[in-house]
Amino acid sequence: MVAPGNVSSIKEDPDVTQNMEKVRTLLHFPPYGAMDENPTGDTCPTCRGTGKIPREHEDQLVAVIPCNDVRLKPRHTKLYVCISMALCLFVCCLILFFLFPRSVTLTPVSVLSVMVYFMPDKVEIEVTNLINITNDNYYPVEIVNFSIQPVVAQIAIEKTKITNTTAMQPRSQKSLPILIGLNIIDEGIASYCKSTSFKIHTLFLELQMTMNISYLSHTEQLSVDTFEYIDCGTNSTTPHPVSS
Repeated sequence: MVAPGNVSSIKEDPDVTQNMEKVRTLLHFPPYGAMDENPTGDTCPTCRGTGKIPREHEDQLVAVIPCNDVRLKPRHTKLYVCISMALCLFVCCLILFFLFPRSVTLTPVSVLSVMVYFMPDKVEIEVTNLINITNDNYYPVEIVNFSIQPVVAQIAIEKTKITNTTAMQPRSQKSLPILIGLNIIDEGIASYCKSTSFKIHTLFLELQMTMNISYLSHTEQLSVDTFEYIDCGTNSTTPHPVSS
């Protein structure tokens, strides 16, 4: 048997009292991360299962939020996600619509004037053509260079080149007068143009036009072949259309 004095001394022992308080605290507070009173898991890392936090550890608090807390389930989450995706898709479609490359067309319109100069051994002709350039894009297009190769009776004449850089505004059309110089040294063609037995000296020209354009760091070449007729026996300033 234990003497009454010994029993009172055990109860008054501070270590024993502290252990008994810890046991009662663990029974009252469930372990860390638990949802019921009899779970299996780790104890709270802040209070170490005692339910009390030392004053010197107040800056090390760990917040424990139950799984059924409404803050973990924001409202209209799916709606917000769908709206964000729709906005992103709409912006992407707009970018593709405005940046998608469209055609830049080169169209011969008419012959504005024909000036003929007769030389003893040749015929020089200056033909002014009107060319339309259409930009269907939503961004500017730069014309790097433009060249025309005239062909008369399957004889290629000196090529005409234009290197003046021109910018085409978005969704615009520009008309350019192009001067072509023909130096005809073929005796048969020159005699035909100088002959007085014909009232109209019709001469057919084939124009091989090439234009280099640049847009969005991309270079592209356009080619158009067209046919036109001129009167090589006299000067003419009456415009007439051409066929492409």
